[in-house]
Amino acid sequence: MNFQQAIEPAAPKPRRSRQASVTWGPRVVTVGGDAPVRVQSMTNTDTVDAIGTAIQVKELAIAGSEMVRITVNTPEAAAQVPYIRDQLDRMGIDVPLIGDFHYNGHRLLTDYPACAEALSKYRINPGNVGKGDKKDRQFGQMIEAAVRWKKAVRIGVNWGSLDQELLAHLMDVNSRRDEPWAAKSVMYEALVSSAIDSATLAESMGLDGNQIILSCKVSGVQDLISVYRELAKRCDYALHLGLTEAGMATKGTVASATALSILLQEGIGDTIRVSLTPQPGEARTQEVLIANEILQALGLRVFVPSVTACPGCGRTTSMTFQELAKTIDDYLRDQMPVWRKKYPGVENLKVAVMGCIVNGPGESKHADIGISLPGTGEAPAAPVFIDGEKALTLRGDNIAAEFHQLVETYIEKRFGRTPAAV
Repeated sequence: MNFQQAIEPAAPKPRRSRQASVTWGPRVVTVGGDAPVRVQSMTNTDTVDAIGTAIQVKELAIAGSEMVRITVNTPEAAAQVPYIRDQLDRMGIDVPLIGDFHYNGHRLLTDYPACAEALSKYRINPGNVGKGDKKDRQFGQMIEAAVRWKKAVRIGVNWGSLDQELLAHLMDVNSRRDEPWAAKSVMYEALVSSAIDSATLAESMGLDGNQIILSCKVSGVQDLISVYRELAKRCDYALHLGLTEAGMATKGTVASATALSILLQEGIGDTIRVSLTPQPGEARTQEVLIANEILQALGLRVFVPSVTACPGCGRTTSMTFQELAKTIDDYLRDQMPVWRKKYPGVENLKVAVMGCIVNGPGESKHADIGISLPGTGEAPAAPVFIDGEKALTLRGDNIAAEFHQLVETYIEKRFGRTPAAV
């Protein structure tokens, strides 16, 4: 290996998975294969409240969620699903809806065919579809609905609701080994076996294997990594990643980013969800933004322009650069739903808002447009760099507003559509 090869940026290892299609109307969201890693989220509204649920689905979709899961747990909720779909269609939101079923999904999908048809994918938990001789029959009813309505299925195993009969059987097998596995290893095996065996059963019942997505969710970072590495070795189904019950705020964000990033860097994962507990008053869309940031930080997707900003030090006691960085970042994110259509490619924009002249000019030159604010005790002059060259210097008390305008002008000039010739 030569020096150039040694310093080449690391790229995620490719894992060739099957490709599923999650559709609604003319929109097709591909999962797996050559498709990008998809972002998924879930509402926390009462699905019986069709309007409230539709509004939250819209918010999640606008934030960047490419599929949205809703709880379907009662006949009343199932009856409202077609109305939620209708409300979304009226608002021009074509995001596919996923039905989250536990315990009674076989009845709801059978008794409410309009619900089964309005959903784009069903989430089935093999740990709670039934016990004993009811298990395969009730699982089969859900697969039957998926085949009838041509829907994708996520078979989602969760260690908080693992099939206890399977776990007991594997524990019994383990006890007879010459060198028994550790209890946690048996748990891992139960999770992986439950997912793969259920997928195999679904295929034997007529479901196209390309329409199956698997997940094995746990709440520990190292546990998730171990389980998914094994799952990826033993099947080629598309995989959904998520650290279940990740927690709140910093803890949930860091834990999710750590676990998902390691797996994604290894080429494992076709869809992701950040299961973040919202803080009081926090928007549900926060989980989508974090998922987007994980993928963008890894270089797997680009969702919004990036804003580079220094952390601040004794040379930057002024709040000006912090306020400007936040203003620019918030503005770019708020405008993206409109700009995606108006300014193709704007998500690749790189902006730098630096606090002083130490690293400021260098970082600004690396950005498409950047500013190096004067910091503390320096002359109130802030050089602006555009496409790597110093373009002008802003002075005085209105630097923030003037730079904001320069960013807008740059976006219009670089990404604006060329008017058709008359």
